[in-house]
Amino acid sequence: MGYMETVCPRDCYDTCFQKFQLDNDKKPIRVIGDEINPATQGFLCPRGVADIKRAYSAERILYPYERVGEKPNGSFKRISWEEALNIMTRKLAQTMIESGPESILHLEYSGNMGLLTEDLPQRWFYALGFTGTDNSLCSKSGHEALALHYGLSYGVDPDELPRKKLTVYWGFNSAVSAPHLHALSLRSRRNGGLIVAVDPRQSETAKNADLWIQPRPGSDVALAYGVMKHLIDNNLVDSDFIQKHTHGFERLKDEVSRWTAVLVEKYTGLKWDIVARFAQLYIELKPNTTMIGIGMQKSVNGAESVRAISLIPALIGLHRGFYYSNSKAWNIDRQYLTGDSLTRKNVRIVSQVAVGRNLEKGEFKFVYVYGMNPAETLPNQAAVRNGLKRNDVFIVVHETSWTETAQKADLVLPAQTFLEKEDVVVSYSHGHVRKSNRVIEPLGESRNELWIMAEMAKRLDIKEEWVYEDAWTALERAFGEAFDGGSFGDLLAGKTLRLRTKPREEYQTPTGKIEFHSTKAEEMGFESLPKQNSLSSIGDEFIFLNNAIAKYTHTQFRDVYGPMPAKVLINSEDAEHFGIRDNDVVELTNDFGSIKLNAVVSSEVLRGVLWSPHECLDAEGQPQNIIIPDTTQKLGGGSCYNSTVVKMGKQKASALR
Repeated sequence: MGYMETVCPRDCYDTCFQKFQLDNDKKPIRVIGDEINPATQGFLCPRGVADIKRAYSAERILYPYERVGEKPNGSFKRISWEEALNIMTRKLAQTMIESGPESILHLEYSGNMGLLTEDLPQRWFYALGFTGTDNSLCSKSGHEALALHYGLSYGVDPDELPRKKLTVYWGFNSAVSAPHLHALSLRSRRNGGLIVAVDPRQSETAKNADLWIQPRPGSDVALAYGVMKHLIDNNLVDSDFIQKHTHGFERLKDEVSRWTAVLVEKYTGLKWDIVARFAQLYIELKPNTTMIGIGMQKSVNGAESVRAISLIPALIGLHRGFYYSNSKAWNIDRQYLTGDSLTRKNVRIVSQVAVGRNLEKGEFKFVYVYGMNPAETLPNQAAVRNGLKRNDVFIVVHETSWTETAQKADLVLPAQTFLEKEDVVVSYSHGHVRKSNRVIEPLGESRNELWIMAEMAKRLDIKEEWVYEDAWTALERAFGEAFDGGSFGDLLAGKTLRLRTKPREEYQTPTGKIEFHSTKAEEMGFESLPKQNSLSSIGDEFIFLNNAIAKYTHTQFRDVYGPMPAKVLINSEDAEHFGIRDNDVVELTNDFGSIKLNAVVSSEVLRGVLWSPHECLDAEGQPQNIIIPDTTQKLGGGSCYNSTVVKMGKQKASALR
């Protein structure tokens, strides 16, 4: 009996430290959280608890497979790794000669966020000049929004949350998507701390908050200006801080003066006294922080909302008094790891959000996928699936499980789970780091991403020496002086280290200050101040929202917990108007397609708003993202999942899945 220490690498704020208990045959029998990490506090979420079951799931891909027959039909036959690599080498060489390296697309995105899994294996793509994407699917627009006013997007350290008198979760369902950060916030109540949730839905976080504020979807800029109006009009701002550390306050003041209480109410649907009470909490309860949700900015108004919300703390004298993501706080050279800064090739980059249209047009003749399930997770699924099933494109998928994308591949390669390899995972919230150890021996013939890169580099005769660099040497160079005490050698020796953070009071803007009035925005052709876009009346249509639920990370863990509930929450008045009852099947339709979900009549959502679990399959097995548009935000090119507009029609009664 003994324990093996590792780190969860999933796309999650928390990046938990884990300890797997092994039996005498070195097989894991249970997993617990490791208390050595103060941010993750020694407990696990439902996903972490299920890691052993997922590693040994019946859905694991354990051997290479080749498609027999044309897409979308046909079947798979098991082949050897030698055969698989020969097929891939031949197809790649042929495609590069006939269509050029830009006709080869590599798709990856945070299915496993280990640096030796996600970052370093990209070097062979960069060396050969394959087309990549802009990684805009999730958080990019929010990062660029904050950059306009702060230079870089980092903010509050989660370790500070227990000491906050006020924590505002703005469009951030932390109880589900960041349960360890949420637990840190709950500890603040011991010292009189208050938690506020700003969310159009009564989420799990809203249900256990001290105050829930329910604005109309997309009205966050108006709400932020309302808060700022109360602070400025009542002379509650920190004038000394504003004078010393900010730029453009008078311009902001002029903009705020245009926002009357009536106008704020019109946009947000909130009574002014609620807005004023909310604003007053920022003054009465210090220190405080505003936790800005990544999901909230996945909308047409997303980047503008992040900009506006982030300016509130500056008015009351706080250096970066918000949290969005701290990935820009760490001094780690990720471009060196991926090869982005090493290649001499002019690499083509396309929109990750709208890549389905490129696929559908047949722009790519070879697609290599790892760490991603694009056949379910990308918007405009009709275009994505039409592109993947073309017979003039060869699809290779390196994956742990039989995802929808793997089932559409021409060649399937077995990948290792994080339990089967060594790695280093860096959180985008807290700065605690330790080496991830291998817990179990690789199952079947699964291979890791670096092994494939090494094999393909030799077969394709890649000349760039940096493709062959030792993985741990590359990591050591990328980390450089990133640790606040300790060295990379200490990390490899098993010590837990802390990353050095860029100074909170340092602003990488043209003026070196917090810019209420962004000089960079003007240069880029954007409004210098956050802009509330109009919220047009949608008549008999609905705003369709979605976000994560507790047992799943994107499409992962369905092999453990079964399918996500194919349900949609409908306001009780809307349900009555349409004659809909619980368990009725409703069809949601727009220009992109339609899905059928089981109705749940609820008071958790406003009239005109629907909500469904993120990336569920509908009652007939169709992906939710069939109806999600591939519209991109002007700033950052981010996704607009939560600006989806649909019509709703009643189908027939059905039991909930």
